[in-house]
Amino acid sequence: MLSVETHAATPWPDALDWEVRAGEAAAAALALTPYASLANAAPLVEIAVRLTNDAEVHALNRDFRGKDKPTNVLSFPQVQEDLLEGLANSDDGEILLGDIVLARETCAREAEEKGVPLVDHATHLIVHGTLHLVGYDHMDDASAAAMEALEVKALASLGIANPYAEQD
Repeated sequence: MLSVETHAATPWPDALDWEVRAGEAAAAALALTPYASLANAAPLVEIAVRLTNDAEVHALNRDFRGKDKPTNVLSFPQVQEDLLEGLANSDDGEILLGDIVLARETCAREAEEKGVPLVDHATHLIVHGTLHLVGYDHMDDASAAAMEALEVKALASLGIANPYAEQD
């Protein structure tokens, strides 16, 4: 069974149940991958989502990726990609798939620049982060296009417009 736990380390808009939204986003992303069965697997498959600020994400990005600046989202997979296939059949009680960390100020600025609600942009980033947890990346044009296509489908299933569409 998929469980998405959220922790808001800094104030994010209160009008939304972020735990529910993060769970919907992660499930929508996972459903489009070869690892869809993890959502209903016998072990508890957990994703941790941390809603924080630019300062914390900046430090994480510097310490773990060698990039001395904040970014919108970071993903920290906890399962090696070659072990993902067998997780649904595991007899372990719990499996931490990984952590996703979002930076409030960067997310809010990007949402404003794109003219979209913060919740929609953050949902997109949780979808994006979930795909990273199961081995997707955007290091070259082909993998970026494949990942973006999955993101667009997952977001559409949640009623969110294509974030890559040209804006007027």
